[in-house]
Amino acid sequence: MSNLLIEMGNTALKAVWAEGETLGRTIRYQGEKVIEFIQHLTEKEKPEVLVLASVRDISLQDENVLNSLCHQLVLIDKNHPALLRAYGLPEYLSPDRAAGIIAARKLFSGKECLLFDFGTILSIDFIEADGSYSGGNVSLGCRTRFKALNRYAKNLPLVNTPKTLGFLGNTAVSGIENGVILGIKFEVDAYIASKPDSVIIFTGGDANLFVRYTSKSVFVVNNLVLMGLAVISMDYEKNWNS
Repeated sequence: MSNLLIEMGNTALKAVWAEGETLGRTIRYQGEKVIEFIQHLTEKEKPEVLVLASVRDISLQDENVLNSLCHQLVLIDKNHPALLRAYGLPEYLSPDRAAGIIAARKLFSGKECLLFDFGTILSIDFIEADGSYSGGNVSLGCRTRFKALNRYAKNLPLVNTPKTLGFLGNTAVSGIENGVILGIKFEVDAYIASKPDSVIIFTGGDANLFVRYTSKSVFVVNNLVLMGLAVISMDYEKNWNS
C-alpha cells in the first residue's frame, strides 16, 4: 500500500503519494479547509502511513479525523516532539526543517552537509559526516525581505524577484532588487566559505534562483522535505510491521 506525505507550511500545503522512497506527483493546496482536503485525498485509497509535518497547530479533533483516514498517523508539529528526539534533532526545529535534515543525511550519508532552504524564511543547517546535527541559523527569505522593506520603510515600493541582477541600483526598484538578492547571496557565500569541504544542498522555492548566483558545486533538491517524510514513513512502516 502507498503512504501519504503532507507538508503544511506557512502559505500552502503540499501532498504526495509515495511507494517507499519513490514520490508521485506533488499536489498543492492553498485554501483553509485543510482537513477536508486531506479527506478528499484519501477517499479512494487509505494510506498505510500518513505523515503530516505542520507548522500550524493540529487540534485534537482534527487529529482524531486524521487517525481515521489511515492505518498509522505520524504527526510532526510542536505538540509531538518525540519524533525529533528519535532522530537526534532538537525540538525547536520546525517540522519542515527537520524533515529536510533527515532527507539530506540519508541522501548524502557519510558526508558533511550544509543545507540551505530558500523559502518564506532562509534556514541554514549543518550536518556532520556521522549524520549528527550540529546546529543552524534562520534568516529572512527573499520575498519576506521585499515585503518587509515595503511595509516598514516609508515610500519604498513592493518589488518582485528580478529576472536579471545588477550590482548597484540606479532606480528605487533596482536598488531594492540588487540589495535583497545580493544580500542573500553574500550571506550564503559566507556560510559556504566557512565549510569549504561540505556538500552544499539548496532546496525551497527560490533554490533554482540562487543556484544561478553561486560559483560552487551545488545539489538542488526540490522535494527535500517530502523526501524526508518518505524516510520517516518507511521507518514507521518497518517498526509497525516488526
